[in-house]
Amino acid sequence: MRFEKWQALGNDYVVIEAAALPWELTAERIERICAPHFGIGSDGILLLSRPEDDRHVAELRIFNPDGSEAELSGNGARQAVLYLRAAGWTDRDTFTILTRAGELKPTITGAGAVSMAIGRASLTSADYPSGPDDGTGTLSAGGREWAFRHVKVGNPQCVIEADDELEALEIASFGRQIETHELFPNRTNVSFIRVDGSRVRARIFERGVGETLSSGTGASGAAVAAFLAGAPSPITVTLDGGELSVEVSAELDLTLTGTAWCVYSGELDPDYVAELGRAATSSSTSLAATTPKAR
Repeated sequence: MRFEKWQALGNDYVVIEAAALPWELTAERIERICAPHFGIGSDGILLLSRPEDDRHVAELRIFNPDGSEAELSGNGARQAVLYLRAAGWTDRDTFTILTRAGELKPTITGAGAVSMAIGRASLTSADYPSGPDDGTGTLSAGGREWAFRHVKVGNPQCVIEADDELEALEIASFGRQIETHELFPNRTNVSFIRVDGSRVRARIFERGVGETLSSGTGASGAAVAAFLAGAPSPITVTLDGGELSVEVSAELDLTLTGTAWCVYSGELDPDYVAELGRAATSSSTSLAATTPKAR
């Protein structure tokens, strides 16, 4: 069973082609593969398969290290795009792939660089069912009240302006309380931000992961919130792992630009593959689950 390890601004994924899997990819197997000491170690798995519609190059499914499935990852999708090109799935610079969040249209702009239209952000969604039209709200976590804006960027984002206290926040101590707050029935990603003109500094607490070095959709949600507060587009988002550029249109259409690189390729030991094959299949994440649909 072959795989590649990729990273984008420190956000790392294991890339696997579905045809290479010798068994169903269950939640337990995902957790074990992503484990840093007992598995490969990563922020998740990117699973690529051939699409039914040949207008698209591939279907991409994105799994968090806790075994849950994400609708979209901007960093993960960028890694998948460059893998597809390097692995010979396409020779085009611009093409489309399908995700649970819908169709993505990336353009490879140079060595390790991708500019990608990731769709239109929304301030209302079923991920914040009680929210007003502007996505704003307040919640309690970590012993204090937080004002936030909900942004749907393929997946749910909760953006909080932390201003000058951003770097000092102990996000790990209360991030999970926000992620799992009753306001968000599907859980949420959380971005804490400070805005300075067209630059945004962001720290990301990712759903199913925890605080992370980088998140493409987290950066995009942060950029939308900053744009709505008056920041001019394009917006440069500085994360712990580096910088991403986000263009935001008046209609909240988003284009995310950044880099990604292959770290190494490998093959799982046959005995380890067999051990994973014997792993319990309860709470499985089946490959036969809902097929991604274009929006």
